[in-house]
Amino acid sequence: MTTATATPGTSADGLWSPGLRAMTVGSVALVSLLAFEALAVGTAMPTVARSLDGLGLYALAFGGPFASGVVAMVASGIWCDARGPRPAMWHGVAWFVAGLALAGAATGMGVLVAGRVVQGFGSGLLSVALYVIVGHAYPERLRRRMFAAFAAAWVVPSLVGPALAGLIVEYLGWRWVFLAVPAVAVPAVLLIQPGLRSLAGTVPTRPPAGALARVGWACGAGASAALLHHGGQQRGVLAAGFVAAALAGLLVCVPRLLPPGFLRAARGLPTVIGLRGLASAAFVGAEVVIPLMLSRERGFSPTGAGLVLTVGALSWSAGSWIQGRIAAPRSTATLPRAGLACIAVGTAGVASALLPGIPVAPAVFAWAVAGLGMGLLYPSLSVLTLELSAPAEQGRNSSALQLGDSLAAATVLALTGAVLATGASPGPASYAVTLAVAAGCGLLGLLLAGRVAPRPAG
Repeated sequence: MTTATATPGTSADGLWSPGLRAMTVGSVALVSLLAFEALAVGTAMPTVARSLDGLGLYALAFGGPFASGVVAMVASGIWCDARGPRPAMWHGVAWFVAGLALAGAATGMGVLVAGRVVQGFGSGLLSVALYVIVGHAYPERLRRRMFAAFAAAWVVPSLVGPALAGLIVEYLGWRWVFLAVPAVAVPAVLLIQPGLRSLAGTVPTRPPAGALARVGWACGAGASAALLHHGGQQRGVLAAGFVAAALAGLLVCVPRLLPPGFLRAARGLPTVIGLRGLASAAFVGAEVVIPLMLSRERGFSPTGAGLVLTVGALSWSAGSWIQGRIAAPRSTATLPRAGLACIAVGTAGVASALLPGIPVAPAVFAWAVAGLGMGLLYPSLSVLTLELSAPAEQGRNSSALQLGDSLAAATVLALTGAVLATGASPGPASYAVTLAVAAGCGLLGLLLAGRVAPRPAG
């Protein structure tokens, strides 16, 4: 597939120029909707499970869409490279809206899980297509700002999403957590449509050799991810067995979905994707224990612990804003190094809350530092992925970037759950272990960050 270099808008005004404004608004709105739904469902699901008498399928309501999303990310990458992002975008919205409608109208937990699986498939198609749109429609000088806008699009949902979902459940009913989103999703994609149509045409091609095999490996990775999620909800020997089987499945399937050289951190794209996974593992590994640690060890209320997480979300947004406005660094490794240094130091610093003689303020500040690092790192790695990809490979490589991110987060969540389930109840030792693993992931990423630049030719 060949892609022309023309963009829907060439004004120097930036993301909000007349030629790009609708594309920017629609894309950011879709990211916000994906974020809101991901965060809001967690708030509504306990009520849903009680209403539909479906506690036995509770874990599957989360693991199912995660698994279908993994398959969709791979399929969307293949599709975008062969046909451009427009078909994947429209199908993603269709599957996303259909899944939400099915879940919102469900009269039994099995139907709701099916709706969630359909919704997850649509989310996976959309997430990759949005990245490819940035590569096709925006000039290089604007890509860091656009990815910063995507990061900012998560901030408002992370601040108000759970509370808003709680109000919707309480006053309107849980079904509207699912049914209200399509009313915004369809107009958002309609805003993007003119920009997609005005892109210089692409020449459709057949999917590359091995595409069907990649989808098969993605199905295996998705099933393993679902099993990993389920295992993380269990305890004792059962949990260990599920997690071990899931990790074995991931080790077999995932390397076939990521660039060659990923496991040995080969220079260039394999390291870029590896750093994204390590950063995700570090941040999620710390984030999941902070509320529990602060409530059990320092007596924080749920609201107080939640506000600490909000600090990290706000500093993430600030870091994204900063990286989008600084001059292009002399080295491609500068921003990844800075971000991973902040993540390593910040996640390690959160452990200061385990020391009774030290106030909590240093731990809160450390979490803000970790969030700042994520803001510096994530958009810069997204931009590097597009820069290191030929136009006909932007879909596949954007898919690999998000796939590595999602699977690293799922793995560390399952392992963290296993650590916290060890013994009668979580305590300082288990919190320290999980935070040490998080900081270690950040430190490993920092040591590898210099390898994001490909080896010079010749």
